[in-house]
Amino acid sequence: MVNKTKKGHKKEYSVVLVKPDGVKRKIIGDIISRFEKIGFTLSASKLIWVDTTLIGKHYTNKKEYLKSVGERTLENYNKFGFDAGEKLGTNDPVEIGNLVRRWNMEFMSSGPVFAMLWEGSDVVPIIRKVVGSTFPSESLPGTIRGDYSYESPILANSEQRTIRNLVHASGSKEEAEFERKLWFKEEEIYNY
Repeated sequence: MVNKTKKGHKKEYSVVLVKPDGVKRKIIGDIISRFEKIGFTLSASKLIWVDTTLIGKHYTNKKEYLKSVGERTLENYNKFGFDAGEKLGTNDPVEIGNLVRRWNMEFMSSGPVFAMLWEGSDVVPIIRKVVGSTFPSESLPGTIRGDYSYESPILANSEQRTIRNLVHASGSKEEAEFERKLWFKEEEIYNY
């Protein structure tokens, strides 16, 4: 389905997932309100308890993705003076990426997730700004993660779990298109 705006431009979407920690904290309404105040349109939403099959598609097992995640994890360990090999049993970025992927899948399937599809001009970069840094301890006040979380990557890694950062937001237009098709059936998406 190719949606067009009244001016003939292709509609832009972003998928936002309120993760189990955000659902448990009961901040879904505030998150919705922030995006509505900007002027974005909520095109679809649902509360679901995802299984590892769905979330395994969301967090891909492609080598380049795993390597990227592993390298960022290694950077954080080095930044704080910790030995990743000692704590995680490896210094291989792909193995570490697989470990982080498993943590993400376990966490995202541990409770309900509130999935939303937002529509608007420049929706992906603007929502990313409103959400804040992936690492809540580095998020600015006024962002969702800056206001509601204090998690740091080193705390999560030292406890061998994913960062509890409340929300996921699509990182690019291409990622948003993939996630839109993954999380929502066409008949769940409203055009109004």
